[in-house]
Amino acid sequence: MIKADLLLTNAEFVTLDGPASALAVLGDRIVALEEVPAREVVDLQGATVTPGFHDAHNHMAWFGLTLSEVDCRVTSLDALYAAVEAAPDGEWVVGFGYDQNKCGGHPTRDGLDRVARGRKVWIKHTSGHMCVVNTPVLEALGISESAVEVSGGLVVTDNGRPTGLLQEQAQHLVGPLVLPYPVDTLVDAIDRAGRVYLSEGITSCVEAGIGGGWIGKSPVELEAYHRARDQGKLHVRVELMIAADALHPVTELGLGLDLGIRTGFGDDWLRIGPAKIFSDGSLIGHTAAMCHDFADTPGNHGYLQDSSDALRERIIAAHRGGWRVATHAIGDAAIDLVLDAYEEAGRIDPRPDVRHRIEHFGVARPDQVERAVSLGVIAVPQGRFVNEIGDGMLKALGPERAAWAYRQRSLLDAGMIVPGSSDRPVVNGAPLLGMHGMVEQLTSSGTPFSPAEAVTGLEALRAYTYGSAYACKQEHLKGTLTVGKLADLVVLSDNPVTAGRIKDIQVLRTMVGGQFR
Repeated sequence: MIKADLLLTNAEFVTLDGPASALAVLGDRIVALEEVPAREVVDLQGATVTPGFHDAHNHMAWFGLTLSEVDCRVTSLDALYAAVEAAPDGEWVVGFGYDQNKCGGHPTRDGLDRVARGRKVWIKHTSGHMCVVNTPVLEALGISESAVEVSGGLVVTDNGRPTGLLQEQAQHLVGPLVLPYPVDTLVDAIDRAGRVYLSEGITSCVEAGIGGGWIGKSPVELEAYHRARDQGKLHVRVELMIAADALHPVTELGLGLDLGIRTGFGDDWLRIGPAKIFSDGSLIGHTAAMCHDFADTPGNHGYLQDSSDALRERIIAAHRGGWRVATHAIGDAAIDLVLDAYEEAGRIDPRPDVRHRIEHFGVARPDQVERAVSLGVIAVPQGRFVNEIGDGMLKALGPERAAWAYRQRSLLDAGMIVPGSSDRPVVNGAPLLGMHGMVEQLTSSGTPFSPAEAVTGLEALRAYTYGSAYACKQEHLKGTLTVGKLADLVVLSDNPVTAGRIKDIQVLRTMVGGQFR
């Protein structure tokens, strides 16, 4: 009899696929769920073992970069300006994470100028959908005294003078001053992010946009992930969404990459996933495309990032190119457009079990929930948003429409397999915090957000494991502890299915591919 490499014993095994009294690993696979001969036996002393956590929508390189930037997640503008002033000397001060709902408003160019000591300042909103720059940056862009028109974005002004706030596609204006990031800088960011992920029990993630648009850091961003893998710095399995800006017409195939490379290319560690398309913006930033005005800003119902015809054509062309498509859509007006485009794409070029996605599915009417399920579309909401930015979402939506926001229970009840994700670094991406938020449904102020959308601990765990694997068409390889699947798992101090406070559970060890890391 062939011995297993490793046998895990004396644990509560939450396999999500039947009972287990032990777990044996050979190579990178699970080979038994009972005690068998093994070269090494590890007694887990009563801990809980679950499938490894899988974040279905995060920004890995972006998060890794923030770990060396100025932290602007503060509760007042005075504190934000103080953080900028205290930043180390250099040509640039780059900060991340501010939320005008928490610090009392957007910072301004003039406020930043007062503390910058002549340095260029670039402060990124927590949503990633806007940023604020100071006067030296505006001067370098040639827009210090008058704005320019930007399709799908806005240079915000006060009496005709730019305030420094750049929304959505207007962020591209800063690109020539800061991009592309050197590949080795991105490798180091991926390394830093991956180490954090392992400490949180994450074994797989989806990088939600590389190679183009305001979300991309380099036109050769894929090389950074390859290089990280070659250097032993890719610590978790990664699926990469390719920004639609990086695609181009490929003969009769619609949109694609050269040589016909598309969704599915790669292996168990690093593979190309969907094409990423942005249809609208941010809910807390008030740039999501809504059917009705925001409750706290009458007259503003957000906007699309391109014309409806252009967005529809882009989605259909990506589908025709053989891609799974992941379209960012937060407002209900944007969701309507995306569902229409997916339905039309399916009529033009029928493909079985495509599993197109709507990233966020932020404010969805009941009819949109049912329609998404009927079309086989996967919604990718973020349960953690409720706790960290839920108060801002409640203000933007008002009590009536808040019940439509970041649905979970409604999607499950309609028959959808729902993934778990964070959109990190928009919010803290620790999966146990995300699961806690999915169950608790309370904002950071303690206000109930949408109690009817709460899920159970088992459903939250299933979302962050099997649900995310399913959203990536990888459920045959991971997402449950099943004989034959990859040996990706996490050892926990308590069982998230039964624990009263999931966020208090400790990650004890993380295994990827049969090795504790």
